[in-house]
Amino acid sequence: MNKVNFSDDFKRDAVIQITERGYPVAEVSQRLGVSKHSLYAWKKRFGSASDGDDGKDAEIRRLKRELTRVTEERDILKKATAYFARDAK
Repeated sequence: MNKVNFSDDFKRDAVIQITERGYPVAEVSQRLGVSKHSLYAWKKRFGSASDGDDGKDAEIRRLKRELTRVTEERDILKKATAYFARDAK
């Protein structure tokens, strides 16, 4: 197996998908073709800037991530509905 070296920007973007957008590690791992172990290591390396915040700040960040994810899902569903409604006519 060949070892692929990913850029730090790629790693940060992958961590953002997990930490800020709320996607599961398994999904991001499969989509990007990266092992879960690598993603957890990158998260530890690049995602630790906000450690030490109290519980309320962590909860706010979690809710914002969930809101972003749900908003993206809603937008996808709106587009799909419009597409299928157009074909039904």
